[in-house]
Amino acid sequence: MNDKQNRQGDTRPIVHMANVEKWFGAFQALRNVSLDVDQGEKIVLCGPSGSGKSTLIRCINQLEKIERGRIRVNGVELTESDRNVETIRKEVGMVFQQFNLFPHLTVLENCMLAPRKVRAVSKEEAAATARRFLERVKIPEQANKYPAQLSGGQQQRVAIARALCMSPKIMLFDEPTSALDPEMVNEVLDTMTDLAHEGMTMVVVTHEMGFARKVADRVIFMDRGEIVETADPEAFFTKPQHDRTKTFLGQIMH
Repeated sequence: MNDKQNRQGDTRPIVHMANVEKWFGAFQALRNVSLDVDQGEKIVLCGPSGSGKSTLIRCINQLEKIERGRIRVNGVELTESDRNVETIRKEVGMVFQQFNLFPHLTVLENCMLAPRKVRAVSKEEAAATARRFLERVKIPEQANKYPAQLSGGQQQRVAIARALCMSPKIMLFDEPTSALDPEMVNEVLDTMTDLAHEGMTMVVVTHEMGFARKVADRVIFMDRGEIVETADPEAFFTKPQHDRTKTFLGQIMH
């Protein structure tokens, strides 16, 4: 089920969040959130719309700044220092609902861009890395096409390959299948499942409960900016402890 045996080295969690609070104006999006993610662990965040799931993962690489609390990623304290933010973003891959591919660049060029700009690797090395990860997400034949020539599922797999080209220590997924047609969902979930089985640390916001059951080490239910319940998939789906969790599962599983 999980790859805990693949974890090695530093015993500290790769992500440490302590008493994190976040506001948007008068609206409190995160309330006293504490969460540790171990290296190689797969976490699925679920909950109703507006519960704080996407805000939580956006805070991990400071796409959103927190007002209170502490976040440490891969041993680096997340502070106002631009240097720390840049260091963390090099180690954290992120896949969004929308694919955010550059329409004027080919698939290969989209994947090469960040390694060349951020890690200053050569054009040849960046191209070889890009081709390797396009192979990994099973679309190597699309390398010279433009995003508009691909299906939504293919574009999302390109977005995953692009993130992997930076050799991240952790991958964040923000509802990566929610913008896809139903027939394209499984091809993206299959790619994510393969990645999980290879030992990648993953934090995934999704309503795909089948994926959570199959892949997650822990499922975390959020509501109103709080972590309400955390459990392994078996306990989470068969013996939820909190009424809010039971209500949510009753709505989403039927």
